[in-house]
Amino acid sequence: MKSIRIEIPSISDNIRMIESFIDNAKEKYQLNDDIYGNIMIAVTEAVNNAIKHGNAGDSSKNVSLSLLLDENLIKFFVEDEGAGFDYKNLPDPTTPENLEKPSGRGIFLMKHLSDEVEFLQGGRVVELRFYIN
Repeated sequence: MKSIRIEIPSISDNIRMIESFIDNAKEKYQLNDDIYGNIMIAVTEAVNNAIKHGNAGDSSKNVSLSLLLDENLIKFFVEDEGAGFDYKNLPDPTTPENLEKPSGRGIFLMKHLSDEVEFLQGGRVVELRFYIN
């Protein structure tokens, strides 16, 4: 089992570091372009949520991203220092009253682009799983 980890302060510009982390993982583990695209969008969305909502944009708080590779499965763990959230009662972004809203699609995207999504520690950690090969 292989593992890599990065920790960044909660500043939106640091998403570039997350993108580089994912680019490096693509090269290192020879991920195909389809799964790479899904990982890039889902993971950066999770990190954005952790920065904006979890840590409320507080640059003194960090977001950590861990990658765990186990044979045909790659897992990403995004953790913030916030209080967590009620992930069981999320508004559906596809309902007519929510279509025009500028936010609220992040978790919807994560669930559609990942093979599995799990929230841990009261929503402070999101685990995104992708099957490879």
